[in-house]
Amino acid sequence: VLSFIIFICYIASSAASFMMAPLLEFLLALFLFFAYASKLNEKFKGLYWPLSDFLRCVTAAIIYFAISIAAVSKYSDGASKAAGVFGFIATIVYAIDFYITFNDLVTFLKQGTSSPPEGRKSD
Repeated sequence: VLSFIIFICYIASSAASFMMAPLLEFLLALFLFFAYASKLNEKFKGLYWPLSDFLRCVTAAIIYFAISIAAVSKYSDGASKAAGVFGFIATIVYAIDFYITFNDLVTFLKQGTSSPPEGRKSD
């Protein structure tokens, strides 16, 4: 929801060149939400779902931080300032999500390495 609000603010502002990043983050978050809701993560075991969510959080936090600094410092209209402020809030939200997802990723990777390899079972 926050990404969509930022997208709308960038459309209404003079910093419309930044609108692609929140739109892509919104669509990617929407895809992962529906993927988890429809249990696609259980059907496609070859894709490391926690890792993809982790990478999405890291890139979103970095991108939102960068474009928020540019929007607040370079543009003077109210919509750009609002998008920048919401961008900083989104940076904090994605950083918290990054921390939570990192813990899930570590748990997921420990599950995969706890079982012995196939070649060592005969030993």
